[in-house]
Amino acid sequence: MKRVLGIILGGGAGTRLYPLTKLRAKPAVPLASKYRLIDIPVSNCINSEILKIYVLTQFNSASLNRHLNRSYNFSGFREGFVEVLSAQQTKDNSGWFQGTADAVRQYIDSIKAWDVDEIIILSGDHLYRMDYSKFIHHHRETKADITLSVVPIDDKRASSFGLMKIDSQGRIIDFAEKPKGEDLKKMQVDTTVLGLTPEKATQSPYIASMGIYVFKKDVLINLLEKNADQTDFGNEVIPGAAKDHNLQAYLFKGYWEDIGTIESFYEANLALTKQPHPDFSFYDEKSPIYTRSRYLPPTKLLDCQVSESMIGEGCILKQCKVNHSVIGVRTRIEANCTIEDSLLMGADFYEPFAERQSGSQQGGIPVGIGEGTTVRHAIVDKNARIGRNVQIINKDRVEESQREDEGFYIRSGIVVVLKNASIADNTII
Repeated sequence: MKRVLGIILGGGAGTRLYPLTKLRAKPAVPLASKYRLIDIPVSNCINSEILKIYVLTQFNSASLNRHLNRSYNFSGFREGFVEVLSAQQTKDNSGWFQGTADAVRQYIDSIKAWDVDEIIILSGDHLYRMDYSKFIHHHRETKADITLSVVPIDDKRASSFGLMKIDSQGRIIDFAEKPKGEDLKKMQVDTTVLGLTPEKATQSPYIASMGIYVFKKDVLINLLEKNADQTDFGNEVIPGAAKDHNLQAYLFKGYWEDIGTIESFYEANLALTKQPHPDFSFYDEKSPIYTRSRYLPPTKLLDCQVSESMIGEGCILKQCKVNHSVIGVRTRIEANCTIEDSLLMGADFYEPFAERQSGSQQGGIPVGIGEGTTVRHAIVDKNARIGRNVQIINKDRVEESQREDEGFYIRSGIVVVLKNASIADNTII
């Protein structure tokens, strides 16, 4: 895998994940109490021995830069790096990234400089564990110019994805973006060609792109330079290349979840608490998910009831109930609180004890969850200050609401408390 360069697409403004992306790039959004979204593809690369990794982004990249610099420092004896490439103005280009292909095109000179055979292009907002070396070996064995990683899809979900059709050799011959009706039925394929059992092939007769691609280096450079008006890989560059290039499909059979929306992000996090075997597990010694080492003290539970939950390091919980929730690093939960079906992202710092007691902080409210507060079906972003006897329960069952001046949004019925927000004592949301 020394002959492979990894490129992770950090996404655009992250509007589907707003307000979690208000102050940070999408790949920097916290995940599973201690990680960030970017840790998933970077860890998959490292576990696959792909150690040359660029991350392309253009919005709020300061915290992403900081996280990557603190997390991924390879020794001087290995030719490895994880580096952020942000959109920049040059003599030839003065604009933002216009799409996935345009983002890579703007850094084509950096790609040309590397003596590699293949470029693997990854998305920064998916949750999955994958050995990319098997993917690349398949690409080489089939002598493909481009290989797309695909997942089998059933009838119910098929119309929500970009679908592909393959021939008996696994070569991609047709594309359709979110087809419906008769157009959908035309996209059915025999997925036994890709290795599914006949039974599973019947249940999932469609294949959808995961947004993960392997290109021969010279093919990628040629396509981007020849088709300067094409800005997106999935909708333009790859379908346009099907006629003159060997496009192959590689079937991925493991767990894969697109967590690009507030609802899917919330559900994927809470699914990690499922017992006894969650669909995705961080407890895999052979393929660990890496992140920044914070050297925090152990979490302290003082007379608490905790069930089906994940709790990060350095937390202090006092006489509270926590059920089916994910609690992030450095979280403080005071007495008589109830946390249910919620994701608390924690804090970036500890407030000194004297400061917490004095009430001299922002709004006089300490960082964390105040005494007697109830939080249900919510996401509480980092450094939020929730006062005493607050109820975050979406009392009126609102589906969508923008209350940024009050410190929260409601997206798909989920209350999202903003990063650094203060919610006053006795507030009911």
